[in-house]
Amino acid sequence: MSDKYKIYDNDKAYFVTLTVVDWIDIFSKNNHKLLIIDSLKFCQKNKGLVIYAWCLMPSHLHMIIASDPLMINGLEHFYTLSEILRDFKKFTAKAIIKQIQEEPESRREWLLNAFSNAGKNLKRIKNYKFWQDGNHAMEIHTPEFFYEKLDYIHNNPVEEMIVSKAEDYMFSSARNYAGLDYLLEVILESVRLRTC
Repeated sequence: MSDKYKIYDNDKAYFVTLTVVDWIDIFSKNNHKLLIIDSLKFCQKNKGLVIYAWCLMPSHLHMIIASDPLMINGLEHFYTLSEILRDFKKFTAKAIIKQIQEEPESRREWLLNAFSNAGKNLKRIKNYKFWQDGNHAMEIHTPEFFYEKLDYIHNNPVEEMIVSKAEDYMFSSARNYAGLDYLLEVILESVRLRTC
């Protein structure tokens, strides 16, 4: 993986993309999508994840994120973005595999085989590999770059012809920016971005 797409400065915001192995369209079912939302909420509350924008597509998740220190038992604690993303991916991978195994799923055998095959030659993988390695992190270095990525994130469902207007897609912060009901809190002011 290129050093170009790593998180180096934890005082900055980053555009990231988390992708399911083989671009499998697992997020076509609400149970898996809502698990991702709940996990992001947990990271916001318990790990200091700051979300400026997000969009959950059928096979990947785009976000503009940063991390803030938390007060835990009167002491300041700081999770780096890399730590937050690592924990998020580890938890959601196990939880979605469990959903596939235990809940109604017409593609159960195919999905489990695909996730098993993706990890079979990797020593660190015991049973299933769900997420691709890396997060394709790109530092938000200017307000212009922020708005470029914000537009890209919000228009992803339009480009894929899922909806005709970005704000019609429920699993996206386009709804927050349009003043509509939403699933996940985000920071709307780009002023808070840690740009140079």
